[in-house]
Amino acid sequence: MISFAYIVQSMPANPLTPSQRAEAALLKSIFKEWQNRQRDSGNKVSQETASELLGFGQSALSQYLNGRIPLNLDAATKIAAMIECAVSDFSETLAKQAAKYAAPATVAAVPAARTNSDDVEIPQYLGIGGSMGRGIVLQGLRGEIHSWRVTPEWVSKNVRNHSGVENLCIVTGFGPSMLGMFNPGDPLLVDRGVKSVDTDAVYFFRVGEEGFIKSIQRVPGVGLRAISRNPEFETWTITPDMDFEVLARVIKVWKSEDVF
Repeated sequence: MISFAYIVQSMPANPLTPSQRAEAALLKSIFKEWQNRQRDSGNKVSQETASELLGFGQSALSQYLNGRIPLNLDAATKIAAMIECAVSDFSETLAKQAAKYAAPATVAAVPAARTNSDDVEIPQYLGIGGSMGRGIVLQGLRGEIHSWRVTPEWVSKNVRNHSGVENLCIVTGFGPSMLGMFNPGDPLLVDRGVKSVDTDAVYFFRVGEEGFIKSIQRVPGVGLRAISRNPEFETWTITPDMDFEVLARVIKVWKSEDVF
């Protein structure tokens, strides 16, 4: 079988346009910033490791980043999702292509009620209350946010790196362990399409019957570390013998402040 990397290396090299070279340079800069963030979190990511996550060869990734071959929409979308940015952050051209292809599906995929204005309703995650109907208890819950109604433009301009509009949900912040990131009662936007810990991030998950929102860090040889923002709460390890399930990834939070 001929590998994708071999095909890329064998293709005749057509010179990139100035705008394509500029896009490659911008992507490389964002990629390096992402590598630095990963390193600061104790998770060094080489180009080889990144290429494995992306599903194509290291040679291809290197050539995309160094402007030797032009970016295509598929590669740009995969790389953007991995390095936690929007395609528009490095390529307006490809972002416009993505919007053109995704627009009909996005409108059709909105699961909640819509008005004639095409507003998008972002529902509450599984009707969360003091417990979630599946017996999952959320300690310290102070009331509930049932849903939001927003415009499609708000989603496109304010919510990055989600798996689909149909997977966006609201969770009401609960408990004091993440004070500093959000307060109890604050809205959290989550992506219920994410069901595994593939990158270090903030997740909504359960262990047994109790729900949690924590930063999760993957530590080789140790497991998953559940980290609170509030320093009064200790970091603990999610071990394989625990009844652990990722419910969603937290992708946006709001921190409220009382104004007197």
